[in-house]
Amino acid sequence: MVTATFRFYEELNDFLEPGRQRREFSVPCARAATAKHMIEALGVPHTEVELILLNGASAGFDALLREGDRVAVYPRFETFDITPLLRVRKRPLRETRFVADTHLGALARLLRMMGFDTLYDNDFADDEIARIAATQCRIVLTRDRDLLKRRSITHGCYVHALRPQQQLREIVQRLDLERSARPCTLCPGCNAPLHAVATECIEHRLPPLVRERYERFSACDACGQVYWEGAHWQRLRALLDAPG
Repeated sequence: MVTATFRFYEELNDFLEPGRQRREFSVPCARAATAKHMIEALGVPHTEVELILLNGASAGFDALLREGDRVAVYPRFETFDITPLLRVRKRPLRETRFVADTHLGALARLLRMMGFDTLYDNDFADDEIARIAATQCRIVLTRDRDLLKRRSITHGCYVHALRPQQQLREIVQRLDLERSARPCTLCPGCNAPLHAVATECIEHRLPPLVRERYERFSACDACGQVYWEGAHWQRLRALLDAPG
């Protein structure tokens, strides 16, 4: 056995036992233990980690720990680019294509409303989510920590909030998504592209009040739904603009 000292930063502390949060602590490690093994043994999914400093130098997940090592572990950085320092993966977690687990259907719909390609199916098993993430280079959104510990998943976010609106704000803020949002471009129901449609083509499908109040409409060829920028879009905008 060897002993190493760890310090986790920012939101990574939420995964730790209370006595280990926001402070240095030492733990025994097996002689062949890697940084990834110990980080996950302490409760932090590797997909939440963007930078590891081992004795002050950037290191990868496969770094072997030795007696007296000091390990600093950081989450995603949103205010500056740390690409030159990265050792844990080939590129930063800046992809904006998602796959959401079965508990996050409402969040998936809200992300689609913002224009972010988000796959979701209530029947997705964990194996299927992992396969999709690996083959399509998607970020996994989940409230299942064990899912994020799978070796094949390299990009993922553990969703801390419980309510869909707060979940959306959490993901938008953590991944700095607001500037790349494209509202009204994807179908909230099926994730297919939306296209503008003339009122006369769909007016027979619209409620009378909608025909009177709105002039611009979008349609989805995949599922046949028609959308307009009603109160739900305004609530989404207000949610993102609200402080805190």
